[in-house]
Amino acid sequence: MKFALALCLLSCAAAAVHTVPLVHKPLDLTKRTTMERSLKITYDEFGTPASIVINDYQDAEYYGQISVGTPKQNFEVIYDTGSSNLWVPDKKPNIISRKSIYKHGKSSSYVPNGTTFNIQYGSGPVSGFYSQDTFTMGPYAVPSYTFAEVNVTKGLGPAYSLGKFDGICGMGWDDISVDGVETPVRALVNAKDLDANQFAFKLGKNGSAGSLTLGGVDKTAYTGDFDVHAVIDSVPGKVGYWAVAMDDLTIGGTSMTTTKKAIIDSGTSLLAAPVADMKKIVAAVGAKVLIPGKEWTIDCDGTAPDIDIVIGGKTYTLTKEDYSINSGGTCLFAMTGLDVPAPAGPLYILGDVFMRAYYVKFDVDTRSVGIAKAV
Repeated sequence: MKFALALCLLSCAAAAVHTVPLVHKPLDLTKRTTMERSLKITYDEFGTPASIVINDYQDAEYYGQISVGTPKQNFEVIYDTGSSNLWVPDKKPNIISRKSIYKHGKSSSYVPNGTTFNIQYGSGPVSGFYSQDTFTMGPYAVPSYTFAEVNVTKGLGPAYSLGKFDGICGMGWDDISVDGVETPVRALVNAKDLDANQFAFKLGKNGSAGSLTLGGVDKTAYTGDFDVHAVIDSVPGKVGYWAVAMDDLTIGGTSMTTTKKAIIDSGTSLLAAPVADMKKIVAAVGAKVLIPGKEWTIDCDGTAPDIDIVIGGKTYTLTKEDYSINSGGTCLFAMTGLDVPAPAGPLYILGDVFMRAYYVKFDVDTRSVGIAKAV
């Protein structure tokens, strides 16, 4: 969830590598366990996504600032590597909401489009219409950018009403962009303003601030060298998610899975595994049922084995401290069962739990991810 810190944009006039601070504030355990969780991926007969995923914002929301319009209208958005469209609200979800609302009538650079925008989630739709305006991320301004004004957000459920974010800035690949709209990442690449066509996340721990670096990496955020892994097709012939081939997931040297695919997703707060694998994983770490099939707890004071995730022959270890979330003396096992259907699945989702422990560089030109130990 998000940190309750004031947000500012940091930029350096001499270089085209810039950092956007990320805010994070956890919800308490009661709110986390009573909120609905859903994930739905469907493809049409041409292999084009008919729905795009926004996952688990009820557990952790890392958000930062973008601007739309002239003069700038500022919004807090989830930088989500699991989707590829930018949307901001033009209507509040309820009368007490404090969401920032886009008002195109107040922007001199607004150009109407009006085409319907719709993403269907398991719990309902997020919809609105497309518009064009100047989109600014850090110091980079993209004129006449096509994004969505959203006026129906019930598909996000209570996560949106309770969350601190206004909209979503998808950081995924072109092939999962709804309606084939130019993605925010592709727009930045095409503008040719970046020193390198890369971005990287530092996710803060225990209330500390995080950051998104554009055009390179933050060399103070990691230690050692990057292990570089190729991005594989999300479905045959299409690159959508930041997906990698996963060799194995082991606990105490015993394999827990036959699934050989994972996506690295900043928009998912937990780790997610196929339901059948979760049964083995839960038993191996000694987790106890909190909500059947959804939530487990783990003894805050006890010991638990490491979880080893093997990608490209490299082992990435998550300790008990990494995979548990302490909420008022109760420790939540930060993993959930989720069956992603074919052709995208089955797969693992390496969400914020993984990205807090490991600094991840997303590289467009080499179509790869680099993983290093986070500081």
